[in-house]
Amino acid sequence: MASKPVVTARLRRASPVLVCKKCLGRIDDGKALRKSLKSDLKRRSAKQDVKSPRVVLTSCLGICPKRAVVVANAATLQNGQYLLLSGADASAEAVTALMPDRVP
Repeated sequence: MASKPVVTARLRRASPVLVCKKCLGRIDDGKALRKSLKSDLKRRSAKQDVKSPRVVLTSCLGICPKRAVVVANAATLQNGQYLLLSGADASAEAVTALMPDRVP
C-alpha cells in the first residue's frame, strides 16, 4: 500500500496569543488589559503586513501570579517563557516580545 504524503499547512496570521482566563478575571482591570492587548497586537501586525493574532482565553497555565496575568504564544512557549502582565499599560511592551520584528 502506498502511503499518503504529509500535508503541511501554514497560518496566514501570527500565532495565537494565549491568555489565562482565571488570572484575567482576578485582576481589577482585566477587561482593559484584554482590550489593550488586542489593539496593540492589531497595530503591530498592521506594521508587519500580517493578520493580527487571535487572543485566546485558556484555562489555568499553572503559574498563578498574585497580581498579574499570564500571557504566551508559540514563540515564547518554545523558549519556555511566559509573560506576566500587571496591567493594561504593560501590553505594549509585551507585544514586542510576542511579535518581534520580522527579518526580511
